[in-house]
Amino acid sequence: MSVDDFKHRGRRKMLVDLLRSKGIEDENVLEAINLVPRHLFLDSAFTEFAYRDEAFPIAAGQTISHPFTVAFQTQLLDIQPNEKVLEIGTGSGYQTAVLVALGVEVFTIERQKDLFDFSKIMLKKINFEPRYQTYGDGYKGLPSFAPFDKIIVTAGAPEIPEELKKQLNIGGIMVIPVGEQSQRMIVIMRLSEDQFEHYEFGDFKFVPMLESRDK
Repeated sequence: MSVDDFKHRGRRKMLVDLLRSKGIEDENVLEAINLVPRHLFLDSAFTEFAYRDEAFPIAAGQTISHPFTVAFQTQLLDIQPNEKVLEIGTGSGYQTAVLVALGVEVFTIERQKDLFDFSKIMLKKINFEPRYQTYGDGYKGLPSFAPFDKIIVTAGAPEIPEELKKQLNIGGIMVIPVGEQSQRMIVIMRLSEDQFEHYEFGDFKFVPMLESRDK
């Protein structure tokens, strides 16, 4: 069987149709979902189910998000070509690949070494490599590469990290799930040096964002 065969492409098309029916309207996001072979980012035990709208366990006690969640967060970012995007939580690399498929400069950081190693290999293998990928504390962002046009956080944060807000361009957008047991999807728009607007977009369930001070 090839890495990405006819069967997988057909299932991906069906997934895109499902996401469209669930309210994803950004055709660029849907096309990116259609391009990325999600089955390669899962444990082989879940390959047959890769194009269901379900989350699955991956290494280090983490999960790969529902395709709807990936599409919804990405749509909220309002991605424009060639933007500079920071991703907090590379995970298996699936969301990273979707961002790369949208034609932006992706900078991504992952706290779990197992996931960092896996995603780096897989993204290179399928030619969806980000501009910069590193292992480290997502709470701190990547100040040496800031500012960013967009920031996406793929784990539940108990609060909005101030360091990340500082790394947004004026006019930039951050999408972050905030909460302890479940999260509210928050969109933050930076209007000026010290002025931000917040918008809420429903409840979601993410694994918790890890801080370096955690034991």
